Parts: sequence; structure tokens; C-alpha cells
Amino acid sequence: TFAVLSIMVGGVTERLAPDSNFLIANGTNLTAGQVDIQARDLYRVQVAAATTVLGGLIQVVLGLVRFGFVGTYLSEPLVRAYTTAAAAHAVVAQLKYIFGVSPKRFSGPLSLVYTLVDVCSLLTKTHLPTLVVSAVSMTFLISAKELNSFLSPKLPVPIPVELITIVAATLISSYTQLSSNLTISVVGEIPSGLSPPSLPDVHVFGEVVGDAFALAIVGYAISISLGKTFALKHGYKVDSNQELVALGLSNAVGGFFQCYSVCSSMSRSLIQESTGGKTQMAGIVSAVIVLVTILKLGPLFQELPKAVLAAIVFVNLKGMFKQYSDIPQLWRNNKIDLAVWLVTWVATMLFNLDLGLAASIVFALLTVIFRTQLPTYSVLGQIPGTDLYEDIETHRGVREIPGITIFRSSSTVYFANADLYLEALKEKSGLDISKMIIYKRREEAKQRRRDRRAERRAQRQAKREKRAQSAMQAAAPETVLSVEEEEAVSRWNDPSSNEGAAPGENGGGNGTVFVIPDSARHADEQGRWEYLKGGAPDCASLGSVSELQDEGSSSEDTLSRDLERVSLGSLGKWTWDVHSIVLDLSTANFIDTVAIKTLRSIFRDFDEISVDVYMAGCQAKVVEHLEVGGFFTESVTKRHLFVSVHDAVLYCQNHRGAATMPSYEEYDEIQRSTAL
Repeated sequence: TFAVLSIMVGGVTERLAPDSNFLIANGTNLTAGQVDIQARDLYRVQVAAATTVLGGLIQVVLGLVRFGFVGTYLSEPLVRAYTTAAAAHAVVAQLKYIFGVSPKRFSGPLSLVYTLVDVCSLLTKTHLPTLVVSAVSMTFLISAKELNSFLSPKLPVPIPVELITIVAATLISSYTQLSSNLTISVVGEIPSGLSPPSLPDVHVFGEVVGDAFALAIVGYAISISLGKTFALKHGYKVDSNQELVALGLSNAVGGFFQCYSVCSSMSRSLIQESTGGKTQMAGIVSAVIVLVTILKLGPLFQELPKAVLAAIVFVNLKGMFKQYSDIPQLWRNNKIDLAVWLVTWVATMLFNLDLGLAASIVFALLTVIFRTQLPTYSVLGQIPGTDLYEDIETHRGVREIPGITIFRSSSTVYFANADLYLEALKEKSGLDISKMIIYKRREEAKQRRRDRRAERRAQRQAKREKRAQSAMQAAAPETVLSVEEEEAVSRWNDPSSNEGAAPGENGGGNGTVFVIPDSARHADEQGRWEYLKGGAPDCASLGSVSELQDEGSSSEDTLSRDLERVSLGSLGKWTWDVHSIVLDLSTANFIDTVAIKTLRSIFRDFDEISVDVYMAGCQAKVVEHLEVGGFFTESVTKRHLFVSVHDAVLYCQNHRGAATMPSYEEYDEIQRSTAL
């Protein structure tokens, strides 16, 4: 098992079977300080076995439903930091045996800190004989391991340093009576034989289900982390679901024999690796030796000092502490992976392995979301003479296709970055769609006002002509207009001829100019035209002034002149600079409903300013998502999809027209001449 799992199981048993529930009764009073240890331990074994069986069943179920996929979220920096922090937990758990002190047992968040503080406060009470045994054992183990590494090319099998240490320490302790003479703590009585299988107390399941789930997850996390660590080192693959099922079966079956939760032991795994174990045969041999020890050899190791076992664990965790060298390497290579490493280590150290693992996975997923939410957006250009397109900002020698903007995101488009995708497209294309749509709608509104004014003018003109003809026929039916008078009438009838007239001329200025035919004074005298400024005309002949004026025309003409001063050049690119946009979606492996709505708005908004939008490089799954999401309509069809960016560019050039693209040699010649 693993030290942290032992602490977790111990916390469960102490919570459900505290000493206060097993005080010895003396008549009607409880004897102070006396606990029925046998009854207490018997119930604690039942609690531990029930927790183990339930945890094993949870692991089997999780393995059958393929929960092992969570192992894919355990990145290498996370695994290495997690195992490093777990090694620190294991070391802290052995300190009491190294120094021969008895600190309090803590559980829950910050238990490691509390334990360290308590151990440090007890350093003045260090048991010197125990510390000497620990120091001697460590010195011997380190020296022997270094010698083993030096002689490994010449030795057929590595020297079993740990086994030699245990046998030697047991013999020395047994013959010198270290436990009685120097009060050095030893392993003590080891019961022989196996307990008969028995059903766990199912009534405890409801009280320990949360703890069982935590044990199942932490045990799996430790096992898969160690498995991945050795797999990376020795070049093999670990099946996470198979590990879950195997671990669950071990716990479920072992719980019937009053075992408690097991997982991969960090110290034993490192010992097996350092002694040369590479196959499952090493595990079988180890299991057989443990079985023989339980059945027959247990009493032989009763005099083994616990300090020696702690020293073996301490020395073999040296490889895990070498992983601190990841910090400077990650600082140089990838700051985000460094952040994952540090957060995992800190969370695991402070919140223990269960909460620390959860916090680490959440933070790792947040980094993924952060990186996909803020990807790199780029405008692509063509490598001359090829059908390849690269970022114009990072690659030299590429050129932007005239009239076509090719836009690409480094990650898929989904709900977390859809709005950012749209904003980046507007920025990279140089087209401020909102302002351009406002300008276009203003121009359309201005044109509609012009049409209405022209219609009203035509109606009033028809009325004026009818009244003028009636007046002329009544006053001088035989009048013949001179050439000058015909020109005056023509100018009056044609409003466009008055545009640009200076103030005071016909149709100009602040006053209103009217043309009124003067009645003939004599029968033989021709009628003539008279020009009046600001005068009140005869309503009977020409109507009121309000009829001749264009209601509100002054303010509308002012607005029109203001709008004409606004050009698309001040709003962004000129409309004829960009006629097509190609969205390179080759990096997208899925698309959700929010992204589909964003693409719809892109097509709609750019269509408002007469810019065509096409998509290129869509995977089959993305096209399927677009179909299911109802993206395609009568206006946006699959004709807007292209297999590659180059196909889309060729279609845009044929559809909207473009200059012929130079070949690579022509482009190179242009570049050289420009440089000269």
C-alpha cells in the first residue's frame, strides 16, 4: 500500500470508531483512560474492510465504464509534480521513525504542515540510538547503491541491497536486543496465517461511501502516475482502464480477507526497479515471498527496527526528488507547463493527495481552456508559385492575395472564443463592419428620401404645368413664347438645371424664386415671364409657397452633404479593396451551436457590405455539425465550402476578378528589383 492511503484509512477508522466509544465500564462509571483495545481494533478492522470493498467495487465500475480516460488529463508535468509531492508525503510519514519521536496524527487539508510543525517541535526529544540506526542504514544503502550502479555493467543481476540490509539489521537487532536495551522501536508481533474470508459490514457503507470514493480515486491516481512515470522511462504503454479494474478487483477481493485499500507502492516500485525487476515475474516472486512471510516467516522479522524500514523508503525515494530539476527546464521551455507543475505540487502538499489531485486536474483543464480561448489569429498569404499559404507576419516571402483576406485561428471555434474570433476577424481584415453597415443604411435612407422628393417634385410639377397652361390659355390664348421665355420655362421645369445656381439666381439662395407669366396688356402683344424673389405669388395661378418648397428639404440636404463627407476610407478599408474573405477552418475539430451562430452573423454582416465569405479545410465532422445545426440556407449553401484554401482563392478570383498571380520566379524578380 501507500503511506497516504494508510493515513486516509486510519482517519476513517478513528472517525467511526473513536476511543471514547470503547471505554471500559466499571459498574455504573466508565474507568477514566482505559480503552477496550481488542473491541476497538476489531471494529476498526471491520470499518477498514468495508471501506476497502466499497472502494474496490467503485474502481471496478469506473473501469468498466471506461473512466480511465481521466488518465489522459494527467499530463506529464502534472504526473511528475504529483508523484514528487506524494514522495514528500511518504518522507514526512517516515520522519517519526527516523528520529524516534511520536507526533500527533493529523488528517485533512494542511495535515502535512501540521505534522512537520509537530515533528520539528519534538526534535529536542529525538531518540539518539534510533537516529544512529537510521543514519547508519542510510549511509550503507546509499554507498551500496552507488557501488551497484558502478558495477552494474559487470554484474549479471543487481545486488539486492535492501534485502541484505533487512536481514543484517534483523540479525543485529535480535542478537543485541536493541528493543529492550536501547528502547529502539521494532516491527513487533506479526500475526501468522490468513484470516478466513468474511462478508463486510454493509451497514457501514452509507457512512464511508465518500471516503471509499476518495480512496478509489487517490489509489488509481497514484497507480496510474507511477505507471506513466515508469512507462515514459522504459518505453511502454499503460492501459488506464485495465489498471482500474485490476486495482478494484484487488481491493474488492482483499476486503473479504480483512485487508485495507491497496495501490502501487512508490517505495516498493522504486526498489523493484532499482533491483532489476522488469516483468510480472518480479511481482509474482514478491507476492510469494510476502505470502510465505505472512504464513511462516513473520515472527523472524519481529526484531527488525522500524528505523531501517524508514531509511529504505527514504533512500529509494531519491529518484522522485530528482524530479525537482524539472522546474528550471520547464522555465526555459514552457511557462504554462511550469505553472501546472507548481500548482500541482503546492495543491498536493497542502490539500493532500485527494483534494490536491482534483485541484491539479481542474487547473490543468483551465490552462487548456485559456489557451484555446486566446489562440493566435493570423492572416495568410501565398508562397509565390505554390498552393501553400502561411502567416504573413511570421513568414517572409509570402504575399497577400489582392482583394482576398484569408483568416485562420490556431484552435477550434467554440463558445469560449466565438466572440473573440469575430472581433479578431474584423481587426485582421481591416473592415469595421458596424460602422460600414451604419454608413450603408444611411446612404440607403438618403436615397429613399431623394426618391420621395423626386416623386413629390414630379407631382407638383405636373400640377404647376397644368395650372400654368390654364392661366396662359385664359390670359393670352394666342401668346407665342420667345426663345428666351422657352428657356426660362425649361429651366423651371427641370430642377436639376438649378443645382449649383448661385444665391439670387433661379432656384438658389435663401429666398424662393418664382416664375410668373405676366398677362398681356394688349391683344397683339406677346406675354412675357417675370422673375420675383421672395414675393407672395398669386395663389390662384401658382398656389401657395408651401407647395413650391420641399418640406424639410433644407435639413435633409444638410444631412446628405454631411454623409457625403464620410467615406469608407475613414471607416476602414475601401469597399473595393476586399471583396472576399476565406475562413481557414482546418484547425477546427468540432463546432458548437454558439460558433454556428457566430459564423451565421459573419456571413450576414459581410454580405451587408457586399463582401463574400467562404470556408475552407473543414473536416467531415465539422460539416456534419454545420448541417445538424441548420447552418446552410438558400443564401449560404455548400457552395461556400472548399476543400483547401487554394481552391477557395481560385474561385474568388474567377468569381470577383483579380490580377494574375505571378509565378515564383516573377515574384523573386520583382523583389530583387524593388530591393535595388
